[in-house]
Amino acid sequence: MAIPDRDSLKRAAATHAVRFVEPGMTVGLGTGSTAIHAVNEIARLHAAGKLPGIRTFATSSEIAHAAREARLPLLAPAELASIDVTIDGADEVDPRLDLIKGGGGALFHEKVVAQSSKREIIVVDEAKLSPKLGTLHALPVEVIPFGCEAQRLFLEQLGGHPKLRTTAAGETFVTDEGNFIYDCSFGPIDDTETLAAELRSRTGIVEHGLFLGMADDLIIAGKDGLRHLRRNPENGSIDEIPA
Repeated sequence: MAIPDRDSLKRAAATHAVRFVEPGMTVGLGTGSTAIHAVNEIARLHAAGKLPGIRTFATSSEIAHAAREARLPLLAPAELASIDVTIDGADEVDPRLDLIKGGGGALFHEKVVAQSSKREIIVVDEAKLSPKLGTLHALPVEVIPFGCEAQRLFLEQLGGHPKLRTTAAGETFVTDEGNFIYDCSFGPIDDTETLAAELRSRTGIVEHGLFLGMADDLIIAGKDGLRHLRRNPENGSIDEIPA
């Protein structure tokens, strides 16, 4: 039997997550190569009349464009209030369901939406699973352009080996908010809470890609099928439920 390619795995995880979207919900649309599959599936169901009354909220201009093209009801940025469920991807996930996000450049918007969501569902293929954050992926840190060299030195002092993100054309990558991103190779991070606090306290750093305690569900697609992990809201334990 052929082993599914990564894009097929991403599609399977995203399609499963859309099962938790119900008519009348406000739905957060994540950014990235996995989340776009969820957007496509939501659009298919909405066009078929199976999700009446839904409203969507995009985490990036790229996804907002995709939602408009798919004729999904889209809320304006200023209309963000409470979101029923958000479906998003991640660059790396540890056993506590903590995440590194921001590979698509939308970490600031994604974190705003995640904090406004009643249920944050993360969809990944099994290659994103890691024993410790920072093992597989650099940590994106979004900074304002003003004084960005000072932020680079600060990140260097923290051991992050920051690299300014550029486009395929070699130009500086600019976020939807007009900021820059340093991708920081910390290696495996022993204390994510402390690092998050240090980054949060620095003026000029807009946001970082550590999403700690924000994921409610993790749907993993692998060669052996789907797994669904959920954070127990009562005691914080991570439980596996039937997928």
